[in-house]
Amino acid sequence: MTGPRNRSTAPGRHLFSFGIITDTHVNQGEDETNSPFESGRLANRRMRHVIRDLNARDLAFVVHVGDIVHPVPAIPGLYADAARRFFEVFDTLRHPAWLTPGNHDVGDKPNDWAPAARINEDHLSLWQHHFGDQYTSFDHQGCHFVIINAQVINSHLEAEERQRSWLEADLRSHHGRRIFLFSHYPPCLLEADEEETYDNIGEPGRSWLLELARQHQVEALIAGHVHNFWYLRLDATDCYILPSTAFVRFDYAEMLRASPGAETEFGRNDRPKLGYAICRVHEDGHMVEIVRTWGNTLDVGAAAATRPEHRLAAIHPRQNRRAAFGFDMRHNWMEIVEIPPTGGLDEFDRKTVRNDYPLLALWDMAVRPLRVPVRDLVNEANVARMNLLAEHGHLFTLMSFGAPTGELMERLKSHRDLFRTWDVAINPDVIDRDIGPIASAATSAGVPLVLSRLRSIDEQRAEAGKYYHSINQGFLVRDTEEIAAIARLPELDGVLAGVVFRLTLDMPVWETVAAASAVATGLGLRAHIHMRMAGTSPASPVMDDTLTVRRIAEAMAAAMTFADVTVFADTLVDIDRGYFPRSGVLDRLCNPR
Repeated sequence: MTGPRNRSTAPGRHLFSFGIITDTHVNQGEDETNSPFESGRLANRRMRHVIRDLNARDLAFVVHVGDIVHPVPAIPGLYADAARRFFEVFDTLRHPAWLTPGNHDVGDKPNDWAPAARINEDHLSLWQHHFGDQYTSFDHQGCHFVIINAQVINSHLEAEERQRSWLEADLRSHHGRRIFLFSHYPPCLLEADEEETYDNIGEPGRSWLLELARQHQVEALIAGHVHNFWYLRLDATDCYILPSTAFVRFDYAEMLRASPGAETEFGRNDRPKLGYAICRVHEDGHMVEIVRTWGNTLDVGAAAATRPEHRLAAIHPRQNRRAAFGFDMRHNWMEIVEIPPTGGLDEFDRKTVRNDYPLLALWDMAVRPLRVPVRDLVNEANVARMNLLAEHGHLFTLMSFGAPTGELMERLKSHRDLFRTWDVAINPDVIDRDIGPIASAATSAGVPLVLSRLRSIDEQRAEAGKYYHSINQGFLVRDTEEIAAIARLPELDGVLAGVVFRLTLDMPVWETVAAASAVATGLGLRAHIHMRMAGTSPASPVMDDTLTVRRIAEAMAAAMTFADVTVFADTLVDIDRGYFPRSGVLDRLCNPR
């Protein structure tokens, strides 16, 4: 795959799907574990549930990406017991399967700062005895799949040189094919040149592996080890780091803005973050679905699925043909966080990652339209990230207030292809001053302009029954004459594409969306609906999950029913502090509510 990626949302014909599981950490006994955490006792039951779920799916094959067992090979007796327990469950899988070694299976990568049992020839022999080859490759429907032993990289063992020679020859002989690479360790978590930590591949092996991926245009690299979800692009390669079926690496709970609490073992048993993956391979690329297992378990002897069940396939944003509902991205949904050393796996420095759980939730919901603030446009890393996510079907609307600065105009012109529309809120008291520069900027940038309206103090008092210091925006459907007058302004001739309507908590969703569509289309405009999830008082919390779900479901249906409408709900992640506390669709751990 060369040149720019195709931004078309159409992935082409579906070819086949395969399953990916990782970090099962099977114990030596059903209720025995050498982990000090109570959730460790659930690993075997959780894997059994996953195998049953995989058996109920129509899959070409399954790949396990490592940390098959929890006891390490330095304890060979427990290791052998755990291997037997693993196959008691895994042998019930009805799909062809391949295994990737993880650090719990062959020993940790070489490092001087962590006293872990390292990879060595004896550990590799144990793997070979119980599980088979350390590295291998196979083909399916024109695609080439490659499994490597990441732990041996940089080890200076003879096995490293053997794998190096084999991998270089294997990729060379399959150059030009669609290639998928499986590695327990990810090369990196955020950037290709990041510092080495316990959780990535060190140098010089990292650069060697990434250069091979670049040379041979590897389509996807799929990794485990870190027990959390991340997605990044390394040159032309999509890199997916997958959650565990067994437990969460809870040092990374520091990404989140709330305490996971003692009931989750301080994040280790954060059940919504457990799962596995389905990769759907299409003519034009692939799509990865993270299947949340919610920590579900299956006991020994429970009935296992032996054939596919009829179930609706998840929809990826690339497949969502009606991009009519989205969110305001108020929180920093691409936040880079420094994880403090905890003394468990890293001790001497912080490590830097991005919180990708908001992205995972958007993929869960197949949401495409996202309204982002200027902050995301002026941040080069965020712009690069949004350009990448546009290839996954996401559609961006920029929101700002008033006449743009010169810097904003230049940024918007430079990245005009990124934005579907530009939502600009105006103060009606200074519209004569600002409308010209706004229209000129939209024309210069070539981005369709959608106008919103700041609500005045008197209007806010009328809505709330008293005055609160708050900022409210959006036209009301009764503002038809004002909207028409603005649309007739000569500065906006051929520039204005739509208007923003306000949908407050006390307004009926369906009727308001229908009326907004009628007003806008009657003027030849689009309607953007600003859907407020808060009430009128900044002191009154709105934490009713049933109300939130009902209103969002109704808004989604209305947006798909009426012409030229996009609804943006203003709360993706809970606002659980500050003004207007309210629930979104994710809690502050970024888990679905």
